Amino acid sequence: MEETFKILKQGTGAGLGKGWHSFVWMMKIIVPISFLTMLLVWSGWLHYLDALLKPAMGFINLPPSAALPIVIGMLAGIYGGIAAMVSLPLTPDQMTLVGIFLLTAHNLIQEGIIQGKSGIHPLKATFCRIGCAVLTLVLLTPWFPHTAEDIGTPLATTALQPLFATALQNWLVSTAWLTGQVFLIIMSLLTILELLKISGWIRYIVALLLPFLKVMGLDRKLAFSWITAIIFGVAYGGSVIMEESKGGNIAREAVEALHLSIGINHSMIEDTLLLVALGLSAFWLYVPRLLMAIAAVHLLKLWRLIKQPGVRSQYPE
Repeated sequence: MEETFKILKQGTGAGLGKGWHSFVWMMKIIVPISFLTMLLVWSGWLHYLDALLKPAMGFINLPPSAALPIVIGMLAGIYGGIAAMVSLPLTPDQMTLVGIFLLTAHNLIQEGIIQGKSGIHPLKATFCRIGCAVLTLVLLTPWFPHTAEDIGTPLATTALQPLFATALQNWLVSTAWLTGQVFLIIMSLLTILELLKISGWIRYIVALLLPFLKVMGLDRKLAFSWITAIIFGVAYGGSVIMEESKGGNIAREAVEALHLSIGINHSMIEDTLLLVALGLSAFWLYVPRLLMAIAAVHLLKLWRLIKQPGVRSQYPE
């Protein structure tokens, strides 16, 4: 009993300390980036940026009108992208393709910076996510042959510009809510992680996940970080990766591979179920991203083996 109390005390203290450090670290990124994004949306500039992507829509088998939710999602987040998508006259197949793109490449500025701070160059992470989103839609063309056709023009693709005070108030409310969520999740996650480490239970979790991590091409030392990102998203996964990497016993290549994987395939519960609730196919929203994440990591490892033929594997078994 005394040993159990000691483990709880030590793990809780260490977890809360690391949790607070990670919470502050995330807020320094999230608050200014979300404020700048709010200004971009409020100013109306975001709605002009979709014109830059319209010529590329045909390449990914989507109509020009789909550019708006994709741009909003890439810059302002998946919720904004979904809100814009449902306001457009899109077919279920078109919405499925937009949903796959948004799930892969959303909130790129904020999440890119978080990934950059926790183990991978932000431009590399961002371009990989965009490239994989585009490639996924191109590969899915045979299953969605007529989605490039525009079925109509919406009455209005942009809302009336709100007053700055209204936009600021909405941002403050959403940021306060997000801050509370981040605080609770990060403090809980890192406390649980420390308790699992000290008690030795982390070994059993890793053992259960090891076969799947091998298929994914990921280092088993980053199992908890991968679980975190899969359930909660890139931002939370990035904070756990940052703490896990401080010991210096995780190879940079392994961290980059994990970032590549979770950038493509993360937040598989909340974000994906939002789209499933709209009546879209869970199969198409889950399976292509998972396969793309697996393929991307193994191609990365193959590329590194070609560059360094004497190295058999950079990830310990």
